[in-house]
Amino acid sequence: MSDGSVQQQRQSQPAVPVLEEHLVGEVLAAVPDRSQWRYHPRRVGMLWRSRTFRVVAVFTVLALCGLVILALVRDQTGTQGFLVGLGLAVLPVPVLMTAFRWLDRVEPGPWRSMLFAFAWGACAAALVAILANSFATRWIATATADPGGADTLGATVIAPVVEESAKAAAVFLLFLFRRRDFDGIVDGVVVAGFTATGFAFTENILYLGNAFGEDQQTGSGFAAVTAATFFVRAVMSPFAHPLFTVLTGIGFGIAASSARRQRVRRIASPLLGLLLAMGMHALWNGSSSFGPYGFYVVYGAFMVPAFGLVTWLAIWARLRELRTLGVELPVYAEAGWLSPAEPAALSSMRARGMARDVARQRAGAAAAGAPYGRPQDHASRPAHAFHPAHARIPATSLKEVRTRGRAAARTVAEYESFATSLAFLRRQARRGTAGPDFAERERELLHHLWQRRETAGPALAYAAHATGRLRPRYVPAMRRPYQDQAHGTYRPHGGHAPYPHPGNPYAGQPYSAPPYNPAPHHPGPYSPTPYDSAYDRPHLPHTDPPR
Repeated sequence: MSDGSVQQQRQSQPAVPVLEEHLVGEVLAAVPDRSQWRYHPRRVGMLWRSRTFRVVAVFTVLALCGLVILALVRDQTGTQGFLVGLGLAVLPVPVLMTAFRWLDRVEPGPWRSMLFAFAWGACAAALVAILANSFATRWIATATADPGGADTLGATVIAPVVEESAKAAAVFLLFLFRRRDFDGIVDGVVVAGFTATGFAFTENILYLGNAFGEDQQTGSGFAAVTAATFFVRAVMSPFAHPLFTVLTGIGFGIAASSARRQRVRRIASPLLGLLLAMGMHALWNGSSSFGPYGFYVVYGAFMVPAFGLVTWLAIWARLRELRTLGVELPVYAEAGWLSPAEPAALSSMRARGMARDVARQRAGAAAAGAPYGRPQDHASRPAHAFHPAHARIPATSLKEVRTRGRAAARTVAEYESFATSLAFLRRQARRGTAGPDFAERERELLHHLWQRRETAGPALAYAAHATGRLRPRYVPAMRRPYQDQAHGTYRPHGGHAPYPHPGNPYAGQPYSAPPYNPAPHHPGPYSPTPYDSAYDRPHLPHTDPPR
């Protein structure tokens, strides 16, 4: 294009108004009235950004999937078979959910995530599996003209791939959008277990309903087929589907605990776990084609040992989480935020439970106006004997006693939860997976701990001594942080920066102080902790200092 044509085209275009300060008012005054606007502002994406809308939308979709799959199951089993299958299939669900929730006691995940995982497995994954398996089996039967071979191929090849992929989608979604609640192997195992429990629940309704219908057709008075199906699926192998999907959860858990620089590990671990889940599922479904005793051989020689190995791995990961608290929290005790006894108590589930009980009992005794116990009685009375019921409590104040006791126990439970989150956050920082908001999250957790330390600190210190986690009496006293008047920040004694620990990437960065200013405390080398007298610890032998 020649220069003349370009110049002519530019001259034909309308002139752009020049932004000049003295002309802004004239330009804005020339804008037509709102009723005559042809272009209106659009709130693009604002609806989906609403958290309430997302939650309602997700659970609405899952509810619709549940209604569809219930209609499909009822169509195959009949109304009576559906009700019988539903009543029998629900029996193993509380047992499995309780087992997975017990495994997650160190840092319990939010119930909304667990309910989402269960609903996804029971509704979305089951619906996808039923539709995809039926379509694939019919297509294979039409293509090969062999219905029997199509059923076998669908059960051993198609079903494992479809079902494990559908269940893995829930684990992937929580791994992607709930990373703060998904940071290790235990979280992956629990999420996968809830998802597979929901899937097995829906599948059991179908199988048990069909078995009941078969008994009705044959006129069996003892419901032999239904009883046999229930024994195999709910008694012998209720862990089958959870065992398969837990392998996928372990893979995502390894990916969540890996550093960001370990990209191959973060990608390969979930894929390897999914492949193992598919392979184990295929072996289980194909066991009936290995002969009359194939099912029992696979069950005894493969499924039971695999279940034991995965259970051991899950418990080991849980114990490792407890050890994490003992490794990561002492630096906060050195800085003055925790007492020296608290990391030892927080790393023991027995001590944590005892701390809640002790706080409940002491608060109840205080509300009743009764002493918590006399020092001379401690040698002969166990810790659980100091209960408000042993004091003379007026009947009118019994409700207040229970209310204060529950509030104190809840405070200690919240303290333990926040301290656990703080330890895991610091572990993530050492691994490089904490994110740029590490300092803000750490400051928030320290604030929550500080608000609850008056109730939780003494209870945890007592529990640490009573359970033998620490040598009695001779634990270095807690060093309290104090207000630095020059810089307006909290620093431990000695004037060094907060958290002088090589694993802290944010060491040396000051943070705003909590709204408290306790007096400085300078303990001696073997002085008792400030919490020793609060609970009148029992006198134990061999308490002389080393000579």
